[in-house]
Amino acid sequence: MSLSRKIRSFYNGRKVFVTGHNGFKGSWMCKILINMGAEVCGFSLPCEKGSPFRSMGLDAVSSVEGDVGNTEELSDAVTSFAPEVVIHMAAQPLVLRSYDDPVFTYRTNVMGTVNILEAVRNCDSVISAVNVTTDKVYRNAEKENGYREDELLDGHDPYSNSKSCSELVTAAYKRSFPEYGRIPLSTCRAGNVIGGGDRAEDRILPDCVRAAERGEPIIVRNPDSVRPYQHVLEPVCAYLLLAAEQAADPRVAGCYNIGPEEESTVTTQRLVQLFCDSWGGASWIAEGQIDRPHEAGTLRLNCDKFKNTFGWAPVWSIEEAVKRTVYWYAAENKGGDMAALTADQIDDYLNGE
Repeated sequence: MSLSRKIRSFYNGRKVFVTGHNGFKGSWMCKILINMGAEVCGFSLPCEKGSPFRSMGLDAVSSVEGDVGNTEELSDAVTSFAPEVVIHMAAQPLVLRSYDDPVFTYRTNVMGTVNILEAVRNCDSVISAVNVTTDKVYRNAEKENGYREDELLDGHDPYSNSKSCSELVTAAYKRSFPEYGRIPLSTCRAGNVIGGGDRAEDRILPDCVRAAERGEPIIVRNPDSVRPYQHVLEPVCAYLLLAAEQAADPRVAGCYNIGPEEESTVTTQRLVQLFCDSWGGASWIAEGQIDRPHEAGTLRLNCDKFKNTFGWAPVWSIEEAVKRTVYWYAAENKGGDMAALTADQIDDYLNGE
């Protein structure tokens, strides 16, 4: 059965609770679920300016404003909705911001995980749950081969480390509480994502778009860094596939890397040059010597476990991912119908086009 048919057959009519639903990745998640006929309840802080949630035609999503760091608010929202599937995506997701506000980062990323796992284990309707973390959970030794799921979790900076802690919290809950004998629970460690609608500060593709829109050169702070870049639809659809598969067979629940093929794990300067080529008229320059907080130089993922368990493979190359991303922003700048365009990109992806 194709990825599209597997996901559609499972989620049509399902009740799905998504934390962080009005952010960049959350908006794409909600768009897919709504298009597949799911009933979606999202839980997030107020929608930030520029979020694609507002332009993707997501009025059917029931949105609850709240803080995942607040145990009672989150528990009440889950209990009231009584979901079958829970996808936990809420996070403080930026490395540089985590240096500026480590307390908020740990509160959101660690206690947010504790709170959602508490809410899930006390909700009898849940049949599958996925906790989204990051490729940065591993102790980074700057090695050339990809990290595997059994390697040491010890992220360097507050963001990466808080996500390592989220992984450990999830593992402890699975060992400690009998409710997680009946509720399959997994974590997903996804590589760097790109795609239309991302407006985050200090993230490379949004920085490219902002500079190009102003007609200025793109300032690239770490041009030689290597990352597992992928279109946002790759991990989002992988999360949905995993939640569906483990609901049918709880034995497959576990921790999984989600990333691109080796040839799409590229340097930042390669990514930026692809953007410039697709945008037309954009250019970039390397940032001069500035004293910035530590960021890893090389990060690769080995995704054999997910591929072998579920017969999954990435759909879009890095070239196609950048092309689709640029097309999304260009259409938005021209006042295009972003709900329809986003739906078209989702359909193309699911159909392998």
